[in-house]
Amino acid sequence: MLDFIDVILPIPLQKAFTYHITKAEVDFLEPGMRVAVPFGKSKIYTALVYNIHKNPPTAYEAKTIHQILDEAPIVTKNQLKHWEWISKYYMCSLGEVMRAAMPNAFILESETIISKNESVVINDSELKDDEFLIYEALHHQSSLKIGDVISILDKKRVLPIINALVEKGAVVLQEEIYQKYIPKLVRYVRLHSSYKSEGKLQELLEDLNRAKKQREVVLSLFQLEVQSKKPIKVSDLSAQSGASSAIVKALIDKEILEEYHIQTDRVSFDGETDSEEKTLNEFQEKAINEIKTSFEEKPVVLLHGVTSSGKTEIYIKLIEEQLELNKQVLYLLPEIALTTQLVSRLQNHFGEKVAVFHSRYSSNERVEAWNNILHKEEKAQIIIGARSALLLPFSDLGLILVDEEHEQSFKQFDPAPRYHARDAAIVLAHIFKAKTLLGTATPSLESYYNASQGKYGLVELNQRYNNVLMPEIELVDLADKYKRKRMKGHFSDRLIEEMTEALEAGFQIILFQNRRGFSPIIECTTCGHSPQCPNCDVSLTYHQYRDQLRCHYCGYNSAMLKSCQACGNTTLDTKGFGTEQIEEEVKTLFPDYKTARMDLDTTRGKYGFERLITKFEQKEIDILVGTQMLTKGLDFRHVKLVGIMNADNLLNFPDFRAHERSYQLMAQVSGRAGRTDLRGKVLIQTYNPHHNILQQVSTNSYYEMYKEQLNERHNYKYPPVFRLIKITLKHKDYNRVNLAADWYAKSLRQLFKANVLGPEFPPVSRIRNQFHKNILIKIPPGQALGKTKEAILKVDNSFNAVKDFRSVRVIINVDNQ
Repeated sequence: MLDFIDVILPIPLQKAFTYHITKAEVDFLEPGMRVAVPFGKSKIYTALVYNIHKNPPTAYEAKTIHQILDEAPIVTKNQLKHWEWISKYYMCSLGEVMRAAMPNAFILESETIISKNESVVINDSELKDDEFLIYEALHHQSSLKIGDVISILDKKRVLPIINALVEKGAVVLQEEIYQKYIPKLVRYVRLHSSYKSEGKLQELLEDLNRAKKQREVVLSLFQLEVQSKKPIKVSDLSAQSGASSAIVKALIDKEILEEYHIQTDRVSFDGETDSEEKTLNEFQEKAINEIKTSFEEKPVVLLHGVTSSGKTEIYIKLIEEQLELNKQVLYLLPEIALTTQLVSRLQNHFGEKVAVFHSRYSSNERVEAWNNILHKEEKAQIIIGARSALLLPFSDLGLILVDEEHEQSFKQFDPAPRYHARDAAIVLAHIFKAKTLLGTATPSLESYYNASQGKYGLVELNQRYNNVLMPEIELVDLADKYKRKRMKGHFSDRLIEEMTEALEAGFQIILFQNRRGFSPIIECTTCGHSPQCPNCDVSLTYHQYRDQLRCHYCGYNSAMLKSCQACGNTTLDTKGFGTEQIEEEVKTLFPDYKTARMDLDTTRGKYGFERLITKFEQKEIDILVGTQMLTKGLDFRHVKLVGIMNADNLLNFPDFRAHERSYQLMAQVSGRAGRTDLRGKVLIQTYNPHHNILQQVSTNSYYEMYKEQLNERHNYKYPPVFRLIKITLKHKDYNRVNLAADWYAKSLRQLFKANVLGPEFPPVSRIRNQFHKNILIKIPPGQALGKTKEAILKVDNSFNAVKDFRSVRVIINVDNQ
C-alpha cells in the first residue's frame, strides 16, 4: 500500500490537497509539520501536513513532495482543531486561516532561479540588447535571481524579457525554496584562551604599553567580567572603554580577543520588576470572588465594570493564579494602541514572562514569539496581543482575558478569515477546557444578552477606584449657541470656559472628533462642485499638513486645488471638520499650551503610539485631540476635562448598531476624565441634546440603553435575537454587479423567503473602482446555523458555475458586525 498526506496550502482551496510520500517519510512526518510541495505548473508552496493516510486521490495523480522543512511540528493539534472551527463557522478555507495565523517567514516562497542552458549554443546576434545583457551576465555567474535581473537592467518589468530568453532556449528556469526567517545574532567577546594564565596576561599588558587604547580595552574587559558573570557584548565593551569598534576589531585580528555570537530574541524585557503587591479595594475583592464562583458553573464570565473601576488589577490577580498552576494566559486587546500602556504595567509586575504579538511587529519578531509560545518558554507565559494572537500555538492555556470586549476592531473584515476574536476566543478556551473573562464598561448587546439569558456568568463592578465619582456630563446645545453667536470656530463658550479653568489648574484635556483630516468636503461656493475620488464614490478629505486631498478608502491623493474644476473660480470653501481643524483652532485659542493630535496620520510608525502616549503621560502635552483611538481603555492620570466636539456624526449613521456604538464611544471617551481623585467633567456638543442616547450617556444608564435597543432588535429582527450573514458582491462593471446580485438574492429568497434583505448598494457603493452590492440573510433563533450555511454554499457553487458571473467576487461575512 502506498502512503499519502493531505496538506493545507496557504491559498483559498476548498479541499486539502493530497501528495504521495515514501515509507521513510511516513515514519518521520507528523501533522503540523511543514513540507515544500509542487503545485500548479511550476510553483512550489510551503504546505502544512494535515493528516497521513493510505487513500489515493481519485480525481488526480498524486505528486511527490519536494522536501520536509521541519524537524518537529510547529502547529499543534489543538491549533488545527481551532482553525477547523474558524474555517467552518466563518465559511472560509483552511488555507486562508493558515495564511492569517502563521508569520510570513514560516510560509517560505519559491524564488525563480535563471541559469544558462549549456546544451544550446546561442548566437549573440539573435538576442536583443536587454536579452544580451542577461545572457552576458550568466557567462560570469552560474545563476541569477529575478531581483538580480531587475538591478542589471534597471527595469521593473523583466518577465517578458526572461520569457523571450526561455523561448529561444538560451536559459532554463528552476524554482528554489528560500528561508525567510533570519535569527538575530549578537556579537560577544572574550579574552583569547592563550592569555588565560597570569604570566601570559602580564606579558600581554606589558606588550600593550605603547598601544594605550588597546590596553584600555583589555582592562575594561576585565572590569566587566568582574562586575557581571554574564558574557560581554562588543557594544558594551566599546562603551565601557570609550574605544571605537575598529580598536576592538584590531585586537580580534591580533588574536588577543576572540569573538563569538549568541542568538537572541529581538524583543526582550530589560527593566526591573515591581514586586510591590497592589491591594485591592473591597469592591474589587468582591468582584474577584464572584468571578471565581461564576467560573465554577460557567466557562465564560462577563465583567461589567464602569470606567476606571480597576479592572486591570483584577486581571493581574487572576493571571497570578494561573501562573501558579503553570498555565499560559492570553490577554486580548482591540487595538495595538493599548498594548503599549498595558505591556509596561504587566512587565513591571511579571517581568519577562510577558510576550507581545501584533501586526506592528516585524516578521522575524513574530517567529520568535511563535517559537517561545510553542515551546512553552518562561518568557511567553502571558501573551498580550490584538486579534491575531488568538491563532498562536498554545500548549496549555488556562485563561483568556478579552478586554474591551464590545470593540468592533475584534472583528476581522478583510482578508478572510472574517472571524470575531471574542467568539473565536471562547471556542479556543473550550478546546483547552480553560476559562474566558470578557471585561468592559459598555458590554456589547450580544454579550449582555447572553449573560442575562444565563449563558455567561455576570459580575458587576459599579464603583470607581478610590471611590471617585463618575464624571459630570453636560450637554451643550449647538443650535442655541450658534443662534446666540456664542461659538468660536467649532468651540462653544461653555467648552472654552471649562478648558481655560482646567488648564489654569494644571490639568490636561482630551478633545474627541471621530474624523481625521482637516475637512471632509471641499466645495465651490459659486457652482457647488465638490472634488470626488476617481476610484470611489466619496468626496476627497482635505489634509492641511500636507496640503493634499486624500481618499480615506483607497488612499488616492492629489495636491490641493487652487480653483474649482467645474467653473474655474477660486471660491473654494471647506465643509465639516476633522481632527486637524480642531488642532489648529485649539492652537489659536490657547497659544500658550502644548497641543497634539492622535489619529491614523500621526501614529503610522512602529512606535508612533508609544511616543504620543508617553508624552501625554509625562504632561508634555496639555491638550490631546484625537479620533476613537483615544476611547480605548487608555489610562491618563491628569485628565480633568473631555470634550466631544460633535455627537451627531456618531448618531446619524445608517446602521442598526449606530446607537449602541454611539453610547459605547461616548461612555468610553467620558471615562478618560477624572481617573485619580478629582471628579472629571465631560462636555458633549450636539444639535439634538434631547436625543435618548445622549440622555442615557449623561446619566450613565447602560441598562436603559440595553433595554431600549434590545426591544428594537426584537421588533426589527436583528442580533442578538436573530443572526446575520452578509453577502457582498464586487465587480468593476455596474450592470454585471446588478445582474449577479439579483440572481444571488433570488436564489436565496427561494430558500429563506422574507429573511433575505436586498440586494442594496451600501452608502459608499464604489471603492477602488469596484461596485459593491449587499445582501443580508437573517437567521431566526430556531433555524439550524449549519444547515443554513450549507444552503448558502450550494447557492454560491451554482453562482460560480454561471460563466457570466465568474469574474464577480463574492464575500460571505458571518456575524457581520
